[in-house]
Amino acid sequence: MPIIKHTVSFFLLLLVVLLLTGCWNKRELNELAIVTAVGVDKTDEFIEISVQIVNPSQIAPKNSTSFQVPVFTYHAKGRTLFEAIRKLTTLTPRKPYYAHAQVIIIGEEMAEYGMNSILDLFQRDPEGRSDFNIIVAHESTAQDILSILTPLEDIPASKMLKSLKDSEDVLGTTESVILDDLIESLGSIDHSAVLPSIHILGDADAGKNSSNIEKMDSPANLKYSGLAVFKNYKLIGFLTEEESKYYNFLHNHIKGTVQKVPCSEKGKISAEVLNSSTKVTGSLKNDKPSIHIQVDLEQNIAEISCPMDITKPETIDVINKETSKLVQENLEQTLHTIQKTYQADILKFSEVLHREDHQAWKRIKKDWATIYPNLPVQIEVNVKTKGIGTARKLKVDKTNQK
Repeated sequence: MPIIKHTVSFFLLLLVVLLLTGCWNKRELNELAIVTAVGVDKTDEFIEISVQIVNPSQIAPKNSTSFQVPVFTYHAKGRTLFEAIRKLTTLTPRKPYYAHAQVIIIGEEMAEYGMNSILDLFQRDPEGRSDFNIIVAHESTAQDILSILTPLEDIPASKMLKSLKDSEDVLGTTESVILDDLIESLGSIDHSAVLPSIHILGDADAGKNSSNIEKMDSPANLKYSGLAVFKNYKLIGFLTEEESKYYNFLHNHIKGTVQKVPCSEKGKISAEVLNSSTKVTGSLKNDKPSIHIQVDLEQNIAEISCPMDITKPETIDVINKETSKLVQENLEQTLHTIQKTYQADILKFSEVLHREDHQAWKRIKKDWATIYPNLPVQIEVNVKTKGIGTARKLKVDKTNQK
C-alpha cells in the first residue's frame, strides 16, 4: 500500500508540473522602454501622444563616461489615441512599457475637446495601473511640459509628482487626482471634477536643453497653478491658486496651508493652519434645497508685523475673529465662482442632498441644472489659535511699514 500511495503522489505531482505554463509572457528589462510620464494633445483632427522614457545609462551613472539627458521624449499622432500609441513603436528603439507611468499630462486643447477617449483607453488597458496622477497643462501642450528638464530630480515626472504632493500637503492649492478618483468624480449628475494644472514658468525653449539643469538659476521651471474645472468631461476653466485653496477648504481637503490676516497699522499676521475640518449638510424643505457648510480650523501664529501683545486672551480673540472673517469672505467668493461662473457641481452638493432625502432628491433631480447656480449656501467658520510661539510682544518700526 505505501508503494501505491507514493506512486500516485508522484504521478499527481508530475501532472501538476506539466500543467504549469511558466512565464510565457515574460519580457526582459533590456527589451523595454520604461515610460515615466504620458502626454496627450489635440492637434487639428489628430490626437498626439508624447512619452517620457528613462535613459538607463544616465540613471545608473557608475557606468556612464559622459553626460547624457536622463530622459528622452517621443511623439506620435493618430486618428485615435490607441492608434497614436501603436505608432510610437515605429520611433522608439524598444517597446514602451506603461506600468511605471507616474503622471498623465493632458494638453489644454485636448482637455477642452473632452476626456472621454482618454479615460476609456487607460481604464481598459490591462498593462497599465490606475494609480497614476492626471494633470492638465495650462496655456501649454502636454508635449511642451514633458520636454522640460528639471534640476535636482533627474526624472521630470518624479519632480512633477513630488511637487504636487508637497504643495497639496503644506499649501493646499493643488489636489492630487488618480484615474479611479477622476472616474468616480465624473460619475456625478453633471460629470464634473477638478484636476491640478501645471504651466511652464520661464523660457520653454531653453527648458528643453541640458543647460536648464546645468545653471544655478534654471531658465525654465514647471509650476502648479491651481485647479482645472471640468463639466461634462470637458475643461471649462481654471480656479486661481487662491480659489483652489478655498475650494479645498470647502472640499475638506486642506492638510496644511498659510493664512495672511490683516492687522493694525497695515501689517499682517501669517498663520499656519494645522487642522481643518469641513462638514457639509443639506436640507430639502418643501422640495427647496439648501446647503450648510461649517469649517473648523486650528492655527498657529507663524509671523507678525503688527505691534500687539499676543499673550492677552482678548488679542487672540481678535485674531480668531479676523481670520474667520477672512476665510468666510474667500470661501463665499470661491463658491460664487464655482456656482455662478462655471455652474459645475464640483463640491458634489447633489450627493449631499441625495443622502439627506433621496425621495425629495428624485423629485428635483431633473431640474438640478437650473437649481444649482442659485442654490442657497450658508457658510460658518470657526477659528481657534493654539500656538503663539516664543516671541510674546513685538515692537514694529512704523516707518518701514508698506
